[in-house]
Amino acid sequence: MSTENELFSAVDALLEQVAQDDLPAPAERKRLREAAGLSQAQIATALNARREAVGNWETGKTEPRPPKRAAYARLLEGLAARFPAPTADAPAAPASTVPEAFSGPVPEPVPAPAPVAAPQSRPKTVASSTTRPAASSRRPGATKAAAKKTTEAAAADPRFENGPLAVIDCADGQVSAYCVGGLVLDVPAKSLPSLVDWTLKEAKLGAPKLSGPGKDADPLLVLTEAALERYGLPVTLTEEERLAGRLPEGHKVIKQLVRAEWKLTKRGFGPWARIYRPAQGAERACVQLCIPSWNALDTRHWGEAGQLPPVELARLLGVYASRVMTPRGSTAVTGLELMTALHPATRASEPDADGKRHSEHNPGSLGKDAIDPMNWPPCEVPDGHPVLKDMPRFHVRGPAEKLFEEAYDWARPMTDAECTRRHLVGIDVNMAFAAGANGLNVGLGEATHVKAPTFDPKLPGSWLVDLSHVDLSKVKVGKDKWVELDASLLPSPFMPKGDHPTGPAWYATPTVAYAQELGYEVRPLEAWVRYENGRYLDGWYNRLRDAYLATMADLGVDAALAPADFLAAMDGYKSRDPDLAIVVSAIKATVKGGLGKLRERPRGEGWRPGEPWRALSRPTWRPDIRAAVISRTRINLHRKIVKHAAFTGQYPIAILSDCVVYAANGPSPLDFLPYREGKPLPGGFKLGINPGLVKHEGTQDVLWGEEVRERFNAPELNLARYIKDGTVTDIDNGE
Repeated sequence: MSTENELFSAVDALLEQVAQDDLPAPAERKRLREAAGLSQAQIATALNARREAVGNWETGKTEPRPPKRAAYARLLEGLAARFPAPTADAPAAPASTVPEAFSGPVPEPVPAPAPVAAPQSRPKTVASSTTRPAASSRRPGATKAAAKKTTEAAAADPRFENGPLAVIDCADGQVSAYCVGGLVLDVPAKSLPSLVDWTLKEAKLGAPKLSGPGKDADPLLVLTEAALERYGLPVTLTEEERLAGRLPEGHKVIKQLVRAEWKLTKRGFGPWARIYRPAQGAERACVQLCIPSWNALDTRHWGEAGQLPPVELARLLGVYASRVMTPRGSTAVTGLELMTALHPATRASEPDADGKRHSEHNPGSLGKDAIDPMNWPPCEVPDGHPVLKDMPRFHVRGPAEKLFEEAYDWARPMTDAECTRRHLVGIDVNMAFAAGANGLNVGLGEATHVKAPTFDPKLPGSWLVDLSHVDLSKVKVGKDKWVELDASLLPSPFMPKGDHPTGPAWYATPTVAYAQELGYEVRPLEAWVRYENGRYLDGWYNRLRDAYLATMADLGVDAALAPADFLAAMDGYKSRDPDLAIVVSAIKATVKGGLGKLRERPRGEGWRPGEPWRALSRPTWRPDIRAAVISRTRINLHRKIVKHAAFTGQYPIAILSDCVVYAANGPSPLDFLPYREGKPLPGGFKLGINPGLVKHEGTQDVLWGEEVRERFNAPELNLARYIKDGTVTDIDNGE
C-alpha cells in the first residue's frame, strides 16, 4: 500500500507535467506581477531563481523548467484570480513607475539612442561574479539559442543578434557569457584561443558600423577574475607588467595564441588586448578583450563598474556601447575612435574600367595619412616635438612662440559687497567641451603660412596678433550696443589664467574672432591657416549629446524641465540608478579624453625630446583641433559672463574650466540668475541638461571661502575647485 506522502508526491508530479503548457503569455506574466506590485527580485527569491531569469520568462526568451515551472504557474494562477485581465472597454492597469532590469531588451548600436530599463535598486549581494546561473534560464549554447531576436538591431543584422559584448565568468567549472538584455550563453571554450574562435564563429557578438564607409565593431569580451584564472591569465599584473602595460612576450597564454596563428597589436596583451588575424577581403577576424582587474575600467571614469556582478556589468557596458560605441580602450581612446568610426578616412571608389573598386580619401575626413611631423607649424606643437629639435634645450617658449589655448583657471579676491552676501554658488556648464565642438569649423589638412594676413573668422588656423588693446571696461554685447563693465572683476578672455595680454601672442581663430565681436580691430602679424576645412566634429558631438541626454532622461532628468523642476530632478539623480550614473560619467570622460587624445604626448617607450613618438603617425593627432575646441569653449563661457555682468552687475569670483562661482544671497542658482517669467537672460546662463546649459555645482558659505583663503594665505585661491563639497585637499603654495 502506498503511503499518503507517496500518493501526494505522485499527484504533484502529475501537476508538474500538466503545468508544462498552462503558463500565460509572457506579456501577461509581466502584467500580473506589476498589478500585484511585486518585483522580479521578489519572485526570484520565492522560486529560488535568478532575477534575470524571471525577466527572461517575462520576455519569452526562456521558459521555466520543473520544478520551478509548476510553482511559477501556481503563482500566476493565483495572481490572475486576484487581478483579472482588463476587458476591452476598461483601461489597462498602469505599468510600474520604475521598470525592472532586463524586462525589455537593451538596444544595439544605432545612431539614435533609446531609453533603457533601469532596476529599482542595485542589491549589493545579488549575482556575484562567482555564482553560476540557474539551469532554468540557461541557454544551452550560442548555436542552439532561441530563434527569437532580442533587439531591433539584431533583427536587421542577425550576425550580431546577441549584442555587442559579453562578460565572461566561470563558476563550478562552467564558463558563461553574460550578454546585454540578461541573455546568458554557455561557453564551451577550454583555452583563450578557442574562446576567440567561439566568439567569432558562434557567439554572434558585435555591432553594425556607425557610418557607410566604416567597419563593423569587433566583439568585446570582458573577463572576470574567475575567467582569467580559468584561461591561465593572472588576476592582477605585477608592478613591472603594470608599468609596461602588458604581459611579457613569453607568457604561456601568448604562446598559445601564437601557436593558433593569432596576433596581438603593438600594444601587446594588456588591459585592452586586441587579438586578430589579417583580414581576408572584407572579412575581419578580431576580438577585443577588456580586463577590469588590470584596471581597464579606470575608476575615475567608470566608478565601481569593475566590481559589479557580470549581469550588471554587461548591462552597463551594453548601454554605453549602444549609445556611444563598443569600447575600444579607455574612454579617451574610445572618444578618438568614435571620430574615425563616424567619419572614416577612406571609402570605396566608383568602379574602374575593370569594374573594381579601390580605396580613396573620404571627403571631409582627416585622411588616412598623418601630417608629416616636420610640416607642423612650430607654434602649434608641444615641447619636445621633432620640429623643435634645434631649439635650445632649456628654452621656455612664450606666448609669441607657442599657441596656448587652455581652459580657465582664474580667481580673484572678493569685494566688500560680495563679502556681505551669505553664499557662494557654483554653476557648471553641461558637456562644455562637447558644446564647444558643435558646429566648429576645423582644419582638415596641412597649414599654410601667411604673413600679415587679413583676419577671417571663418578660416581655421593659428594667428599671431596683439590683443593688448582690447578694453573690457567697454565692450559690445549686441549689434550696436556698447556697455561699460568693471574690468578689474573680469578675467581676460584671451589667457587661461585670466591675465591681460601684454603683446603679440598666438591664438586660435575663435579667440581672435571674439576680440572682433567685442568691438575691437585685430591685425595679425602672421598666421598658419587651413584652407581645407569643415565641421568634422559635428557627428561626434551629436552622437555624444544624444547618448548623454538619453541616459540623463533614464535617470529622471528631462531636457524639457522648468528651471526649478530641473534643479529638483538633478538632486540625487545618481542614486536612482548607480549603473546608469556610471554611464553618464563615462560619456563625459569620452568627450574630454577624446579631445585630449588629439594632442597625445609621448608615453615613455624610451622617447627623447626632438624624436617622433607613436601618436604622431595618426591622422587624428591634431593639436590644432584640440586648441580650437578649447578656445571656443572658453570664449562661450566668457560671453555668458559678460552678458550676465552687463545685465545684473554681478561678476564671478572664480572660474575653473567649466565651473563658475558667484556670491549670492541665497543657496540656489535661481537666487542670482536673472529669470523673468521662467525665461533666462538671452545669451546668458540658462539652467538645463542640454550641452552648453548649466546645472548647480555646489553651494558653500561666504565665510567658508574667506576662512579657506585665510588659512592657506591665498587671497586668490580658486574656490571653484572645492565648491562642490567644500573639501580642500590639494593646496600647494597657495593653490
